[in-house]
Amino acid sequence: MAVLCAWIGRLLTRCSDTLEKLSASEPEEHEEEPTAMRNFYPPSDRMPLDQADGLRRLFAGRRRHVLPLAANAHVAFAGLVLDRLAAVLAGQGLEVLVVDAANTSPPPHELAGVDLAACIETIAPRVAYLPARGLPKAYVDTRGSAGAFIDAVQQAAPQVEVMLLHAEASDLARLLKHRAARPILLGADHPESVKHAYASAKLLVNRCGLMTYDLLLAAGPHSPRAAAIPASLGGCAENFLGAMLRHSALVDPAGDIAGPADAALARLLAEQMALDDSASGAWLPAAAAPLLAAPIARQAQNKNRSFSQ
Repeated sequence: MAVLCAWIGRLLTRCSDTLEKLSASEPEEHEEEPTAMRNFYPPSDRMPLDQADGLRRLFAGRRRHVLPLAANAHVAFAGLVLDRLAAVLAGQGLEVLVVDAANTSPPPHELAGVDLAACIETIAPRVAYLPARGLPKAYVDTRGSAGAFIDAVQQAAPQVEVMLLHAEASDLARLLKHRAARPILLGADHPESVKHAYASAKLLVNRCGLMTYDLLLAAGPHSPRAAAIPASLGGCAENFLGAMLRHSALVDPAGDIAGPADAALARLLAEQMALDDSASGAWLPAAAAPLLAAPIARQAQNKNRSFSQ
């Protein structure tokens, strides 16, 4: 029995040695790493979302203003008023976009529903134009707000610092539903236009709770009725709506569009630019408005000086 166990032990030892020799003689197998396929396409995270993506990054953080103007079908020279405001603001080095969504504006471009940036055209240095009749209605949400339209336009034109938003009062009520703004009423030196301006203010008071307004009159400087209209309209707004007409200015339809702004127009625009467009409706300190008006007034003085020479 002992002899048999010894023989089995020697046999197992020989088998073990043989297996070790065989394993030592075989080359080690290495798993080949799969060859990565070369990607000839740029990564998608570096591709711009649209043609305005680079501009949005470039002008990120820049303060932007929205000046809403209530359209008035009884003002024949509303287009000249818009041109005048755009020229004055562009003269201060500001990038201006005129968004014309009134019923009298041209129809929007066929690409407006796909790419707003492609529909914006430059009409003068620092001044661009977007025909937008009916477009705000396409952005109305379930709560009746069309504020997304303003956001979409600012996304499409991120370089713009001032947006002149010309629209019917009913559209402005949707556009300004959640914004702090002082709408600018348009009028002329005849009764029907003044009635329409008052009706616009009444609609905005009732639907948005906006209680302060400015007035731009398309009238000549020597109009016999122009001086009395702001007081009359302001009195009606105060007595029947509880609203206030803060400032008024004349825009002469026969005047030079690129001419210097008078003191009234300069102050109106300065305080519009001083309005903080936040949900709280906060205002800059009262001392800030004269400082903002100073560049406009200074430009007017310089131009007057150059004209007199």
